[in-house]
Amino acid sequence: MIGFLASFFFSFTKISPSNLHSLVLKMSSGKNFAEGSSSSPSDHQHHQQQTIPSRYESQKRRDWNTFGQYLKNQRPPIPLSQCSYNNVLDFLRYLDQFGKTKVHLQGCIFYGQPEPPSPCTCPLRQAWGSLDSLIGRLRAAYEENGGSIETNPFANSAIRVYLREVRECQAKARGIPYKKKKKNTSQSKGNEESSTTHFS
Repeated sequence: MIGFLASFFFSFTKISPSNLHSLVLKMSSGKNFAEGSSSSPSDHQHHQQQTIPSRYESQKRRDWNTFGQYLKNQRPPIPLSQCSYNNVLDFLRYLDQFGKTKVHLQGCIFYGQPEPPSPCTCPLRQAWGSLDSLIGRLRAAYEENGGSIETNPFANSAIRVYLREVRECQAKARGIPYKKKKKNTSQSKGNEESSTTHFS
């Protein structure tokens, strides 16, 4: 447990509380931490490819740090060892303020229309696909930082229920049907890489 908390603390010391808002915005942009220079020699490029984390790994690390900072900013601060699925749900709701997806309310004349002809005052939210990918990365990061599978709050059934409700709500509000796709093992790895979501 000490090693778990130590790794958790180390990952958070790089972020100050005042930077949480900007970090969430960067998380939403999906940009990498670093990029190699195309003008470098080939051997230097090869070295960079070995040391620079992939887009997925960079996004996962950024998401993990953002969630950790969110817990630290609570009053009182919440240690990761005491984090529950309720804290994860609160975090997902907190992220809605940075969303860019228009979700029409039931009283809106555009409710159920995928392409409304004019703007409305309905709120912006995080897209279901963005939240689903985020939870996948945080679930992996939790275990990579010493958390056990049995206590992983990101894998709790309540999180799956919440995401399903968000998906169904957004599908109805935006008139977008979600269809279950058959899993293709040959494409699963590529899909995981492409799902390092641009929050929208």
